[in-house]
Amino acid sequence: MTGVAVALTAMSVTQVAAATEGEAKATSPSVLAAPLCGVSIDTRTLRPGELFVAIVGPRFDGHDFLAEAKARGAGAVLVHQDVDPALGLPLVRVADTTRALADLARHRRRESAAPVVAITGSAGKTTTKDLTATLLASRGPVLRTEGNLNNQYGLPLTLLRLAPEHEAVVLEMGMSAPGELRRLTRIALPDLAVITNVGSAHLEFFGSVDEIAKAKAEILEGLGPGGRAVLNAEDARVRKVGEAFGGQVIWFGRDRRCDVSGENWRGTAFGSRFDLVILGRKTDVALPLPGPHSMMNFLAAAAVAHALGVAPETMAEAVVHFSPGRHRSQVHRLGHNVVLIDDCYNSSPEALDAAVAALSMAGAERRVAVLGDMLELGPDAARIHAERGEGYRGKLERLFSVGPLGREIAKGACRAGLPTGAVRHFDDAAAAALAVPDLVMPGDAVLVKASRGLKLEAVVDALLARFGRGTV
Repeated sequence: MTGVAVALTAMSVTQVAAATEGEAKATSPSVLAAPLCGVSIDTRTLRPGELFVAIVGPRFDGHDFLAEAKARGAGAVLVHQDVDPALGLPLVRVADTTRALADLARHRRRESAAPVVAITGSAGKTTTKDLTATLLASRGPVLRTEGNLNNQYGLPLTLLRLAPEHEAVVLEMGMSAPGELRRLTRIALPDLAVITNVGSAHLEFFGSVDEIAKAKAEILEGLGPGGRAVLNAEDARVRKVGEAFGGQVIWFGRDRRCDVSGENWRGTAFGSRFDLVILGRKTDVALPLPGPHSMMNFLAAAAVAHALGVAPETMAEAVVHFSPGRHRSQVHRLGHNVVLIDDCYNSSPEALDAAVAALSMAGAERRVAVLGDMLELGPDAARIHAERGEGYRGKLERLFSVGPLGREIAKGACRAGLPTGAVRHFDDAAAAALAVPDLVMPGDAVLVKASRGLKLEAVVDALLARFGRGTV
């Protein structure tokens, strides 16, 4: 089973049963009162004394691993099936273990006075999450979503790490179907809910981008009295969501009429400077991330931080040393004056356009893009990829495409006038990793971007090995 283990602060089997409306059983009453030291849904990471939750998924059943959980020293198990009494572990029997995990997390969230921030969007939500946590860290310790733990299992596990010392919680919420954000936000019960933008990511699972916007709006349903929505004023669909929302909205964007805005943007591939404007007051910000889209992510984070009492000057100081997540808009100056924009963690049409715009700011003679498939775009995927290629006329000197849909980007670029000799296609990341380093020349600026399924980090690693890692 896949999953992670998390700390659980002084909660007993009896308390777990109360929080989940379950039935606690043990050979000795004293065992029921003993504190558990954590929660796990994966026996491979289970530590002695932790509660093992027997999650049932489409390809696994945690109940099949109860003996292994005992062998690894589980303090108790949470189950919804009959368990062999010979197991000899304290247990909590519930109607459904996935729902019980959510109930347990909701209970922990309600016990804490720390403000909870929930963030979603078609692009930029992870960077916005990390920026928000960075700004709020000036108030004290912040609990944030780690990695991609942003779904029905990961979000509860994150909340179960909530400890008394945390001054704020910043949660990323992902979705690929209607109703998912509704379930997540009703677990997290956020004080502030952020929508960075609405685009075509996950279009395969929706009838239209408007349907995606409707699903993104579900994040607002968990806001209680006094809860605030932090919304992108530049996104027409997000504006529509905000106009229909009955509560308080904090708008962010480049227009000074927004509650939080950015002006006088100027930048390179290595970062940017702009004026953060809040309540008419300007603060100079140096953001170590490429592209104007990164400023929008910062403005979302700044709107949250402002709402929670962080001064603009404190925000500017905090963000100076911000480092993006691995493979997320990371910029490296390599040997031979090669600039590498490593943005291969994921991709969508809107995010790809923003990354190509950032590439243009590198000041290189040749702009080279290694672009792979953008997944989950549905039946129009080939057309969407081809349109991207056609739109990059004059923005790229070399294009190396990867994957079956990446080929459509290359075809579109050739139709738009990029010379055939400037375009190469590779069936997969392994083939691209072998060839691309020898096709990159000194002084080039290189962008590497695709959906995670393409595994283009192999190309990034090959470029780093060929030219050597430099500093920005």
